[in-house]
Formats: sequence, C-alpha cells, structure tokens
Amino acid sequence: MPKKKLQGIIVSDKMQQTAVVEVERVKEHPKYKRRYKVHTRYKAHNEQNTYKEGDTVEIEECAPMSKDKKFKIVKKV
Repeated sequence: MPKKKLQGIIVSDKMQQTAVVEVERVKEHPKYKRRYKVHTRYKAHNEQNTYKEGDTVEIEECAPMSKDKKFKIVKKV
C-alpha cells in the first residue's frame, strides 16, 4: 500500500524535532451537498528544525516514531 502524502501549514514548531502541521480538506455533507472545510493536525518529524511556523510543507506517512508522531516532513512547497 502506498504511503499517504499530505500538504499543510506548520502551525507550531515549539517542540524539539517535531512540528504540528495543519491539513485542510474539503468535505461534502451527505444530505445537503454543501461543501465545508475540515482541519486536521498531525505531528510530523522535523529532524534539524529546518522548517518554521508558517511554512507550507508536504508530509509523508512513516513508521511510528512516538505515540502521536507517524509522519515526517518531506519538503517545503
């Protein structure tokens, strides 16, 4: 199965080697068919603290590094 790749904005880089990335996606209501935005936050591995708050990055699924951290930052978009 291919690894999941997502694109989002870093909203926090206060932790060591970890950044919180907020991913936005558009969902449609099943009955009313109205589209609305849903935000999900993922903790991603940021090895040398290269990426800072406000950067748009691409994250990729990887083996779990901790209880919450299951993604790593691949590149800046």
